[in-house]
Amino acid sequence: MSDIAQTRAINAGRRRTGFLLFAVAAIVLALLYGGWWLLSGRYTETTDDAYVAGNIVAVTSREAATVTALYADNTQGVKQGQLLIEMDPSVAEVTMRAAEANLARAARAVRGTFASADSYSAQLAQAQVALTQAQSDYKRRRSALSGAISGEELGHARDAVAAAEAAVNSARGAMAQAQSGIAGVDVAHNPDVLAAEAQLRGAAIALAHMKIVAPVDGVIAQRTVQVGQRVNAGAPLMAVVPLSDVWVDANFKESQLARMRLGQKVDITTDLYGSKVTYHGHIAGLGAGSGSAFAVLPAQNASGNWIKIVQRVPVRIALDAAELEDHPLRIGLSVRAEVNISDQSGPMVTSAPMTGVMRGNTGEDTGVKVDALVKKILAANGAGH
Repeated sequence: MSDIAQTRAINAGRRRTGFLLFAVAAIVLALLYGGWWLLSGRYTETTDDAYVAGNIVAVTSREAATVTALYADNTQGVKQGQLLIEMDPSVAEVTMRAAEANLARAARAVRGTFASADSYSAQLAQAQVALTQAQSDYKRRRSALSGAISGEELGHARDAVAAAEAAVNSARGAMAQAQSGIAGVDVAHNPDVLAAEAQLRGAAIALAHMKIVAPVDGVIAQRTVQVGQRVNAGAPLMAVVPLSDVWVDANFKESQLARMRLGQKVDITTDLYGSKVTYHGHIAGLGAGSGSAFAVLPAQNASGNWIKIVQRVPVRIALDAAELEDHPLRIGLSVRAEVNISDQSGPMVTSAPMTGVMRGNTGEDTGVKVDALVKKILAANGAGH
């Protein structure tokens, strides 16, 4: 056999061996994939169209004022109730002093009305005594013997009775008018005093708004306010992001949703930490519609040429708080979500009411202080509770 033939035979054997090894490797891989799919692959749905989401709590001004001090900046962590912004309290303090004076004036005016009512009551009693006396004189003169008194004197007695009756009616009307504004209540609970008290409480609340505190624990973001800036009521100043309470919004294709149920386990990996850190969450809810349905400019499929596009529905995935504490996440980070759909016991749509309530701290703890101030002002003006 020539060298060329021998070389060809060797190369052909090598090719057969290579093809054989490739075929064996492909079969092994196919078997491994088939085994994985049979055991777990068909029970999972995966997407990398998923992102970290969370609440962005806006910090806004509730009064028009000038910012005098800032105590927090972007990226800084804050605690609920921590002072963030101070605003110039000059106008609010003047309004507060005016409200205090108005309450004192209202208390004194109502107390004067009570005194007037007592005076009218005394006048009515005096008029009734005069009426009784005039009626008695008139009866005595009428019963006198004929010729004992003149007709003129009897007419004067009759006129005196009429005048006394008019005086009684006048006193009774004046007393009723005085009592109409105070009937059934004391000075402290008079409508005029209560209105002045409400004005005082409103002024106290406005004064408390001059100090803005963190509504929740979190990290400061989107600070736009500067010292010396004049801000209007409702103007956004900064935001607080509670990173301890974030979740994942995973956008699954509509063809992946058929077997998804609430409560199913989800494994989350992030681009931030890579495969070294896996978060263990569960499905907390499925969106009420696809993303395009809630878009600012929704698709108009009934007009023009139509192209079918597979829609995606956001699925909310709750994360474990302890894992978030060990490896914090940031809003907007990309993640990969893998849902284990083997458990089909959960509902597809939740009907349970919201269990967690986010309650913020506005820093308006003015009730006790204002109550004490109101009592002090009323007592100083003779109208204590």
